[in-house]
Amino acid sequence: MENNEIEVVEEKTGIEEVTDFTTDNPIYVETKKELNDVGCGFCLAKWTQVTMHLHLGHTHSCHHPSTHKIPLEELKVNPTALHNTEFKKKQRKDMLEGKRPSECDYCWNVEDNSDRFSDRILKSRSDWSYPHLQYIKKMNPQQNFNPKYVEVAFSNACNFKCSYCGPSFSSTWMEETNKFGGYPTLDNFNSIEYMTNEDKMPIPHREENPYVEAFWKWWPDMYRELHTFRITGGEPLLSKDTWKVMDYILDQEEPNKELCLSINSNLGVPDQLVDAFITRIQKIEDKGAVKEFTIFTSCDAWGSQAEYIRNGLEFNRFWDNVNKILTECSRVNLTFMSTYNALSVPSYIKLIDGIYQLKEEYGSNDRYWPSATFLDSSYLRFPEHQTVQVLPKMWSDTILKQAAHADYLGVPLFKSDYIGYSDVEVQKIKRIYDWMISADDEEKLMKQRYNFGKFFKEHDRRRNTNFKATYPELADFYESTLEIKL
Repeated sequence: MENNEIEVVEEKTGIEEVTDFTTDNPIYVETKKELNDVGCGFCLAKWTQVTMHLHLGHTHSCHHPSTHKIPLEELKVNPTALHNTEFKKKQRKDMLEGKRPSECDYCWNVEDNSDRFSDRILKSRSDWSYPHLQYIKKMNPQQNFNPKYVEVAFSNACNFKCSYCGPSFSSTWMEETNKFGGYPTLDNFNSIEYMTNEDKMPIPHREENPYVEAFWKWWPDMYRELHTFRITGGEPLLSKDTWKVMDYILDQEEPNKELCLSINSNLGVPDQLVDAFITRIQKIEDKGAVKEFTIFTSCDAWGSQAEYIRNGLEFNRFWDNVNKILTECSRVNLTFMSTYNALSVPSYIKLIDGIYQLKEEYGSNDRYWPSATFLDSSYLRFPEHQTVQVLPKMWSDTILKQAAHADYLGVPLFKSDYIGYSDVEVQKIKRIYDWMISADDEEKLMKQRYNFGKFFKEHDRRRNTNFKATYPELADFYESTLEIKL
């Protein structure tokens, strides 16, 4: 698909006209009150949700806090320590006592710097979380708790080298790092030294992994209580454990039919793997072995700019595979995980329009949700030199206009069959604006901009890319970062 095949819908609403329904949503208002009655830092996700990076031996309760190491001595006696670490139990205790764990500052920033609801509220209200409120607030924080929403990365095997990623989560990144060393930024976030110091050296996917072994010991018990299970990566379709999960579900005489199964993929793997994936999905759905099947794929910009961010991406082939899945898997819903970063800003409105066309073409009441696709925009926080905060403040207006544009393409009030953008999708873009304008530490920003120039200059050298040709809109800013002296 050529970039000019999708036209940007003419803006008919100004920045000041962006509506904001979420702040008045009585359900979320009541949920926030219920949580705060327990404690101002109380979040059910600390119990009900877990993300496990098994190739690193790291865990956290949702994707916002930093991960922490899973102690092997805890794991030997308790496979559920993949989630129920002593570190996390201490945080649960703090939350029940009204404290705000500092690692959850993403939500505190949202709540303290805007009138929008944080993910603390949204996650706690989710149907995989809220039903457990009364039990959790009375339980002993030292008790183990089987999570209801599980994300797991089995391996760092990946055929992409996304600019904001690193060797811990991509084997091709690791190959590049082994060849050239870390990038010449002050934070040195992708060097062997950094990964060693942060205890984030990945276990190669071909080697025995005690964390993966513990997972499979826990899996039969965990599986029966799961609401949502999601496989992340790396690139999950390159991991044998991803296929093992799908085959396990297919082999069950009495599967957990309340399970919402989700699998990430960059949709840039060889065609035979995409075809095999589609076949597995069709078998699982034909058997009725899950309640929902969702595919998560990543895209942070449009066309060549998306390819620059996600090195290895062939955008037209990616978009063709998106259409292929939505055509051949008639019930599946596809969520675009969009890690909004500095390089997303210029072409993001084209992505908004492209996804809207998918909503219109493939939306159906036969799917799990009437809207075939969902745009999940979260802002990049690390590495800091690639976040939207490094850009001049003038770019904040562009982000707000993008939110207004998505709002213009939104779901009409009182319409149950939603084809356009939902309020949640719009709110997530607005959060990016709120966060960008909150940056006020000029000394810190100067260091981040210095790193920006250092990183992308080296990026172009290593990967045979051309920043200024790909991002003419940011060329002047880029040149200015190369002139910074610290």
